[in-house]
Amino acid sequence: MRVWWCLSVLLLACAGVSAQPGKVVIYRCTDALGQLTVQNNTPCPKGSTQDKRVIDSAPSSAAPPLFITSPVPPIAPANAPPPHPPVSSQLPSVSRPPPAKPAAPKIADGDRLPPPVLFECRTYDNGRYLSDDGRPPQRCAALQTTGLGTTASGAGVACQMVDDQCQRLPDEALCENWKQRLREAESALRFGRSDSRDASAAEVARIQRIVTESTCGR
Repeated sequence: MRVWWCLSVLLLACAGVSAQPGKVVIYRCTDALGQLTVQNNTPCPKGSTQDKRVIDSAPSSAAPPLFITSPVPPIAPANAPPPHPPVSSQLPSVSRPPPAKPAAPKIADGDRLPPPVLFECRTYDNGRYLSDDGRPPQRCAALQTTGLGTTASGAGVACQMVDDQCQRLPDEALCENWKQRLREAESALRFGRSDSRDASAAEVARIQRIVTESTCGR
């Protein structure tokens, strides 16, 4: 009612003459877009929702129809879903597992070759080791000496160059001994000196490839 009273006073003021007994019809029109129009003595156009009020003490002189338009924001339907929150342009970081190492190509049993030849070698002091070289370099065998130079013990140092004695292993024993050599290489890598780890790791990889890709890997 307060709104209607304010609009009525505004319409009467716009008429601009002294008031005499009479009536003014005020039409409140709301179109399909929700826009509000208030006008006097003119009915609402078709398609609009009309609210009609009659006000006393209107000015006697005929005033031109007055239109007051008030934009009204559209009303959302009662069952309309709530607005979605703004989506952040930055997606949360997702940790990814490291890429898996490519699997070694599988070799058919018919395509496998026998492992390389292997030698069992013995040193001058009855040490034993496996080697794929049948003629390893000579080693210096220490000799007992007296009266050769001066050292802390009063004796000199001398040695004699000797060859290790190597014998080729039979073919049926190759796989067993190549696997034994792989275990020895892995032990040298695990417990050897830190300054030789790169060479030891390369030797383990080489022997592992021989065992895996030869007939020993069936």
